[in-house]
Amino acid sequence: MTNRRPTIAAAVCSLLVVAVLTGCSAAPVPHATRHSTTHATETPAATPTPAAPSAGTSATANAAQLAVYSAPDGDETQALDNPNAQGVPLTLLVVETSGAWLKVQLAQRPNGSTGWVKADAVTLHSLAYRLNVSTADHTLKLFKDGALVTSYPAATGTGGTPTPLGSFYITELLQPTNEGYGPYAFGLSAFSDVLSSFGGGPGQIGLHGTDDVDSIGRDASHGCIRLGNADITELAGLLPLGTPITIQ
Repeated sequence: MTNRRPTIAAAVCSLLVVAVLTGCSAAPVPHATRHSTTHATETPAATPTPAAPSAGTSATANAAQLAVYSAPDGDETQALDNPNAQGVPLTLLVVETSGAWLKVQLAQRPNGSTGWVKADAVTLHSLAYRLNVSTADHTLKLFKDGALVTSYPAATGTGGTPTPLGSFYITELLQPTNEGYGPYAFGLSAFSDVLSSFGGGPGQIGLHGTDDVDSIGRDASHGCIRLGNADITELAGLLPLGTPITIQ
């Protein structure tokens, strides 16, 4: 994983902050060369252990703009800037492949928006981690290679400003100057179902720390997911852009 931290002005959880962003991109995992030729007198090699299940695949744009299409060989519907508005390498989550085309999840309204991009226009990265948030239990669970690593207590949105449910992914990592949001804040591809704008931003949902420790474990936010500062710091050192997050 290669970390890059450009300093820019950015918005997270719909609040404008000056932030240091970490663009994490993972090089494809090299496969060891396996020699399978054996002689009749040799004992056959043991069956290799199956590879650990991947949490998915992310796609990072290769050029200054990434064209998005309605379908494979369909009409171009939009062109996305790379880096994105926060100055981070444009990274999308792959949800389907079809020949030389990739269906990707887009960080825009409405939540769950998708489009198709050309496979040769992006660099693919295999993902090991995924996140699962329970708004009922107020927990965030971290999985690696399909196995549960740990569970963190979390705060989620209130009844009036609920955390949106669905499947999303991490779009950027910020280091807020506002202590209220802790040492780190991940931007997610999710947007509030209630607030079309907030604090000067577009209502983007974030996963961040907090200076309000007593809010952890309760419905307390405008839709963002809050963790303890030690927990968000731990995740900041682990999770690359594109990491999938399911909110239930």
